[in-house]
Amino acid sequence: MEGNVLVKKLLSADNRRGSYRDNSQVYRKSRQVMIVNKAYRYRLYPTREQKIMFAKTFGCVRFIYNKMLSDRIDYYKETGQKLNNTPAQYKEEFPWLKEVDSLALANAQLNLNKAYSHFWNDSQHFGKPRFKSKKNSRASYSTNNQKGSVRIEGHKVKLPKVGWVKLCQHRPLPENSIIKTVTISKTPSGKYYISMLVEYENQVLPVIPKTFLGLDFAMHGLYVASDEEDAKYPDFLRKAEKRLAKAQQKLSKKQKGSHNREKQRLRVAILHEKVANQRRDFLHKKSRYLADRYDAIGIEDISVKAMAKRKKGGKFSFGKSVADNGWNLFTNMLEYKLAWQGKQLIKIDKWYPSSQLCHICGYQNHETKELSVREWNCPKCGSHHNRDKNAAINIREEARRISA
Repeated sequence: MEGNVLVKKLLSADNRRGSYRDNSQVYRKSRQVMIVNKAYRYRLYPTREQKIMFAKTFGCVRFIYNKMLSDRIDYYKETGQKLNNTPAQYKEEFPWLKEVDSLALANAQLNLNKAYSHFWNDSQHFGKPRFKSKKNSRASYSTNNQKGSVRIEGHKVKLPKVGWVKLCQHRPLPENSIIKTVTISKTPSGKYYISMLVEYENQVLPVIPKTFLGLDFAMHGLYVASDEEDAKYPDFLRKAEKRLAKAQQKLSKKQKGSHNREKQRLRVAILHEKVANQRRDFLHKKSRYLADRYDAIGIEDISVKAMAKRKKGGKFSFGKSVADNGWNLFTNMLEYKLAWQGKQLIKIDKWYPSSQLCHICGYQNHETKELSVREWNCPKCGSHHNRDKNAAINIREEARRISA
């Protein structure tokens, strides 16, 4: 699975100026070498003993996180100061912590420190660190590669304290790449995955934008494009609602702790996982198609989370329609896929009146603010506009202006 790209450093390999034309794209002659971090996700097939070790590690990581958080809260209440505790302090009192990978425990401490840092520095957007529940159906832990402690040979991966685990490597890692960290996770349906963050050099020819595309967010269809067909998102969650409701109803009637309840819980988890996989597959294909065809793509910098909430006075609430189509995930995919090719995603200010401007003459019609107005005629030039298509064209032109 493709992961987000983090560009750490740019090194100029050729300082010559100028440009050359290749089909529809224009490139600068100066070649750049990017040190890139990219994640690759593979399916794991552990043995019974390895599953037990994974379960121990999941539990120890959750325990040390909660224990350290509890001690910090108590210490702060007593003294009013921060407590700098570490996992090593607890190994004498809880010797079974020594059975699992020490770096997994250290990463739990880093996650707790990060949660506190977010809370202290930006309490408006981040709440207090919360305890991790044992009932959470998704478990994971992260560890670091130290002197080859994590490596792939054949169809197996070496993991600290676990040994060689079988994996399905459906795509190779980049040549001369270095494994930095790995995250082991277990899905609610019982499948195991490993996400490898690798570092490698990637030579990119920065593209001078020539072909532009504007995308306007659509509640029920993902997006409306200025120069392409609409996305026509298939509403995977809506289609699966009846099956999910029926499966959930059966689950609620099963006796807690029984084997039948666990089997039904697994059926529900598989249904949810199927919807998530369908959504991710659709978004990957759409983002790849657009990233390959256009040099620069403009989108509105909107808050999907805010749109999903019901406003006071009942102004609007799109709820499931917004949550289902995965707009944020789509824009993240689009951004890193464009970046791999030296292209760019341009975010337009959310207050830009894309739906009010006539893309023919530039007249701003304030009467189109209401979402109920789906089509309108320009009072100045008489052009007829579809609200979303017109907005997509305006976003495209604004992206062109910004990139100039």
